Amino acid sequence: MRGRWKAVAAVALSGALVISGCGGDGGGGDASEVEVFSWWTGPGEADGLKALQADFEKKNPGIKFTNAAIAGGSGTQAQAVLASRLQNRKPPDSFQGHAGAELLDYIKAGQIEPLDSFYEENNLKQAYPQQLLDQISYQGKIYSVPVNIHRSNILWYNPKILDEAGVSGPPTSIPEFIDALKKVDAAGKVPLSLGAQWTADHLLENVLLGSMGADAYNALWKPGGDWSGPAVTKALGEFAEIMKYTTAEAASTDWQGAAKAVVDGKAAFNIMGDWAYGYYVNPPPNGLAKKLDTDFKYAAAPGTEGVYMWLSDSFTLPKNAPHRGGALAWLKEVGSKEGQDLFNPKKGSIPARKDADKALYKGYLEYAINEWNKPGIKLAGSFWHGVYSNKKWHTDIDQAVGLFLQNKDVTKLQQALVQTAKANAQ
Repeated sequence: MRGRWKAVAAVALSGALVISGCGGDGGGGDASEVEVFSWWTGPGEADGLKALQADFEKKNPGIKFTNAAIAGGSGTQAQAVLASRLQNRKPPDSFQGHAGAELLDYIKAGQIEPLDSFYEENNLKQAYPQQLLDQISYQGKIYSVPVNIHRSNILWYNPKILDEAGVSGPPTSIPEFIDALKKVDAAGKVPLSLGAQWTADHLLENVLLGSMGADAYNALWKPGGDWSGPAVTKALGEFAEIMKYTTAEAASTDWQGAAKAVVDGKAAFNIMGDWAYGYYVNPPPNGLAKKLDTDFKYAAAPGTEGVYMWLSDSFTLPKNAPHRGGALAWLKEVGSKEGQDLFNPKKGSIPARKDADKALYKGYLEYAINEWNKPGIKLAGSFWHGVYSNKKWHTDIDQAVGLFLQNKDVTKLQQALVQTAKANAQ
């Protein structure tokens, strides 16, 4: 974790709104139970949550744990339910939120409490990299407890299909990727698997990054970012070309179905975050028990070698949590070294803490933890997963992509992205 985050990462939690009346985060409150709200219901993520729950219950035998997870990849459905609950002042005891700009909506609405004294009491400031603390802070106060780091820009591929199609290896640039998609298509296989619409948004951020590079991509999310320029026009044209090599029927599935198509030998490529790794390698019934280097391989998404597009899942303390004592006990579990080392190998992510037991992270995860700490690695925040875009910007982009999927009009897509950037960039 390095200081070069600062110029880019500060975008996520910048602004001038003064928060008042957020309250403290000391002990006390009902500790008889805890309701934990997340969207971790799928393979890998559900296994990780189950491991956390088991450790929590072992350490807190007097607290009843209620798993209030709502299904749906990337949390789209869950966040809609959560918004309704918060507006109606019926919060869960703790809920999942992405580190970065996504937290601003809750902070500005006065819906979550700062956790500074909690961090002090549990020595957490020393456990996390300062740059990550900056992402979950606003006006000097910390607002969540990160449990992991994910990488968004991973290309998962089937080596057998590539060999059969005459593709020598994973493409390292967007033009190479398009050429590989054409070769796979000519060989009679699905070139690129997609799932629900959000996976197209996820693909878009990877194409923008791969086409433009980290510095230009990061600059898009700052005030005055040039969404109308030729670099974006080029990237969106490439996105449109890539979308020609996906299958329309795949849009009815979530990310798991799209990821599974690769290891089942039905599709050559899938661009997805590294949570797919947990799904691939975990045992049934929630995992596929597939073998790395045999059933699948991985590489940085085309054009993004040397760049870590990151996101982080974290948990909050809602204002007026019904079981505040239970919530604080849960946050202690989430922030613990033991909890993170139980959770992340199953989830397909690496710990947010600096003192993880690296021996537990094998295969892809060993690569990920080394990349995260590699000197010279460039960092880019995932807009789709909450680092760079607040919820309105996130929703506006999703709507623009949805219209593009219908009309295939790149000019209209760029115009919509220009307008939503003007409306939302802070």
